[in-house]
Amino acid sequence: MEAPKTKVVVLFVSLLFILYPNVVVQRTLADGVTPDEAKQLRDEVREMFYHAFDGYMENAFPRDELRPLSCGGEDTLGGYALTLIDSLDTLALLGDRDRFTASVEWIGKNLRFDINKTVSVFETTIRVLGGLLSAHLLASDYATGMKIPTYDNQLLNLAEDLARRLLPVFDTPTGIPFGSVNLLYGVDERESKITSTAGGGTLTLEFGVLSRLTNDPIFEQVTKNAVRGLWARRSKLNLVGAHINVFTGEWTQKDAGIGTSIDSFYEYLLKAYLLFGDEEYLFIFQEAYAAAMQYLYNDPWYVEVNMDSGALVWPLFNSLQAFWPGLQVLAGDIGPAIRTHNAFFSVWKRYGFTPEGFNLASLSVQYGQKSYPLRPELMESTYWLYKATRDPRYLDAGRDMVTSLQYGARCSCGYCHISDVEFHKQEDHMESFFLAETVKYLWLLFDLAVGPDNLVENGPYKYIFSTEGHILPSTPQISLAREHCSYFGSYCKSGNIKQQHHKSDVASNLQETNDSRSFGSWAHGGLPSESTFSDSIPLSGFIKGFCPGLTHGQKFGVSYVMSADTQQNTPTNERAPTVSQRQSDTAPVENSDHLRPVNKKNHDNFQELDGGGSKSNSPQE
Repeated sequence: MEAPKTKVVVLFVSLLFILYPNVVVQRTLADGVTPDEAKQLRDEVREMFYHAFDGYMENAFPRDELRPLSCGGEDTLGGYALTLIDSLDTLALLGDRDRFTASVEWIGKNLRFDINKTVSVFETTIRVLGGLLSAHLLASDYATGMKIPTYDNQLLNLAEDLARRLLPVFDTPTGIPFGSVNLLYGVDERESKITSTAGGGTLTLEFGVLSRLTNDPIFEQVTKNAVRGLWARRSKLNLVGAHINVFTGEWTQKDAGIGTSIDSFYEYLLKAYLLFGDEEYLFIFQEAYAAAMQYLYNDPWYVEVNMDSGALVWPLFNSLQAFWPGLQVLAGDIGPAIRTHNAFFSVWKRYGFTPEGFNLASLSVQYGQKSYPLRPELMESTYWLYKATRDPRYLDAGRDMVTSLQYGARCSCGYCHISDVEFHKQEDHMESFFLAETVKYLWLLFDLAVGPDNLVENGPYKYIFSTEGHILPSTPQISLAREHCSYFGSYCKSGNIKQQHHKSDVASNLQETNDSRSFGSWAHGGLPSESTFSDSIPLSGFIKGFCPGLTHGQKFGVSYVMSADTQQNTPTNERAPTVSQRQSDTAPVENSDHLRPVNKKNHDNFQELDGGGSKSNSPQE
């Protein structure tokens, strides 16, 4: 007699889902996160931005950055209102037309780069050049809703002037740039010849956009040449080291990883393809990513290995690695991204923040790396994974992050660095990227949950986020300079190779990275059972001119360059061939013999530090 009642209940619930899907689904946005709370969190993050932005404008402007405890300012890069420049597109994203307009007008009238300051090429490019270009593209286009009637390309002119002052750093035998430059006098003759891989390989988006906007190819050419210079010196394992001599091309630090000194090299390979449609970047990314997954991935963590041998060097999670799951979302490799994000977030839940370094062997904060300088990378990946999956766990994660920042980092005039995540000791400094990235990604996360009403989700273009979080639109002027989707086999040298014509879902996904509806079969929470990169982004089928079996070196003529040290220590008959002599194999390997947990017991127990569901160790507790 009970069966009919059960059927009636099931039928009733089914009808509720059919007739009132929004009510049923929205009431379970996340465990404890109701639709009203998601809106409140979005508004709270907005208030966080203005607490810090107003604190900067009232106490530090026009100096570079805010001292949030003492309510003062400091010049940390060039003394040219760095935080204001870095915040411009966040103001636009929040719809603050008045402050965006006033800020653009002030910068256009007052900013100059003919100053005797020696600056980091990397930081100046991603923070200042990127900030100016993003704001220019917003202020000059009616379609963005942020068009300034009186605007006359002042920010673009400043960006071009700045970039030309950076150009001397590329005058090296390898094409890999110096790390620093004097904006008035150029490269000092005593400038270090050692630079990081990220420093040399994370300039392509900003310089490439500038070339497209000014019709001067020099900016794009020098940065692409730098990437080629780095990739040509990769190891036979397709790994790159952390630091290199820009004159000799010798690696001075051979630790390969996805974190400090290397991270955004990988990021800009894929994003340069997505923004510019230049398939050479995708070829390099595919080979580099496959090698990273084979030699660095120790599921769910990533370690550092020797770039030549693949031997484990450093079992460390560092906070800069946290961008990686977000990059994997763009690449379509969702399964590993989810597992790695879970692991990274478990560190956050243990301490309330992510320390700069967490030792995977001792399962403790790495000595000398206890700080949290308000980094955005974990927020960035949380946003991308929620956008891809709509899994409510990521709203829970975002709420925990907001709570930690509010109770642990908020201070009188802004938000403070945390000098020790174990004791939540505050430090009197606030990086400009807190406003450019950290709060931006949190705001986008909750706005997406409520029902997006912002330029990125509903605007006229698809947007690519730079490594500093600046939004760069995929406009025809920027993205259609090269056609990169065509009929198959059209440029294969062997006229006999024919590929089956089919529409690639992945190709569509790659071209629509910022559309929340663009993630194919898993757009609304349906996930592939076991995603692998080789399945997600096939090596053939949607790239014009790509023939099966061609490597990047065969197509573009960039050869593998073995270091002198390696050549001396390698028997002649065992030396690695050049790329043009090797067949590319970019399928990732799930388990590598080179990667063994330093402590198997600890590794097994540390899938998630919270023990599978304990409450966050947030400051409020």
